[in-house]
Amino acid sequence: MPNVSTVREFLLLGFSDIQELQLVHAALFLLVYLAALIGNLLIITVTVLDRRLHTPMYFFLRNLSVVDLLLITVIVPNSVLNTLTNHNSISFLGCVAQVFLVVLVVGSEFLILTAMSYDRYAAICHPLRYEIIMTSTACGKMATASWLSGGLFGVLDSVSTFSLSFCGSNIVQQFFCDIPTLLKISCSEDHVAIDVSVAGGIALGLSCFVFIIMSYVCIFQAVLRMPATEGRAKAFSTCLPHLAVVTIFFATAAIAYLKPVPDSSSTQDLLVSVFYTMVTPTLNPVIYSLRNRDMKAALGRVLKRRFLLPLLRDKMSISIY
Repeated sequence: MPNVSTVREFLLLGFSDIQELQLVHAALFLLVYLAALIGNLLIITVTVLDRRLHTPMYFFLRNLSVVDLLLITVIVPNSVLNTLTNHNSISFLGCVAQVFLVVLVVGSEFLILTAMSYDRYAAICHPLRYEIIMTSTACGKMATASWLSGGLFGVLDSVSTFSLSFCGSNIVQQFFCDIPTLLKISCSEDHVAIDVSVAGGIALGLSCFVFIIMSYVCIFQAVLRMPATEGRAKAFSTCLPHLAVVTIFFATAAIAYLKPVPDSSSTQDLLVSVFYTMVTPTLNPVIYSLRNRDMKAALGRVLKRRFLLPLLRDKMSISIY
């Protein structure tokens, strides 16, 4: 059978057929999206405007915020719009674009989180050599490699997926286009190309996760050797939430791609996808920055410089006149 897709659009799965529950779902998704949008935009703005935050740690944090913002924007607004309009269809090209962008940002996030763990490892375990290890050139290369690798996997996965035939059911058992559910409804028997591509992505994700765990093991060993109790408590309060969010992201993404797709989707399957596409992009601003003293101080300086000082100058000029 030739690889010619006869399906012109796909139907995405809703969370409920009851209108009241659909409105609740749309409202919750919208609130989560707004929280992620505001949090990540604040991080990007503050780390760009405040020169004191032009360090490797905040450079990678800014990249992570861009990735999280893209991930949740690719999925949530379309899902909310579909729910409110009771129109769950997505065009063939729209589905292609969604698969490409989701794989790009998820792959990039794997690598950026790995770079962030390496940065913390270098800062805590090799403080005297930190500036030599984490130069601006090295940071730029790591960030570029993260984005390019994510883009490469996005191209390979989307091309491999949509080179298959879709000539039967067009109902995607998910609230966005993702590869496992698309493979489930494909009528092509030969999945070698996409299987190899997905296996490569899983191997990359597993390698990143192992590297992150090893980095944190070294970090915790170095922290436990610290003489000051306050320093140890501060390091653990920072690193443990980071590790928890990373684990949630990697675990839920792995479950979504490794678990066999059932004939009918369950609430549990949808919640797993919600965790790695929505929960972690919303939690990252809280865990990585809004609990950070330097970040809150920088936010205060930016607000004062950009809003309060111009306002005071305007009031002074008015009083003079």
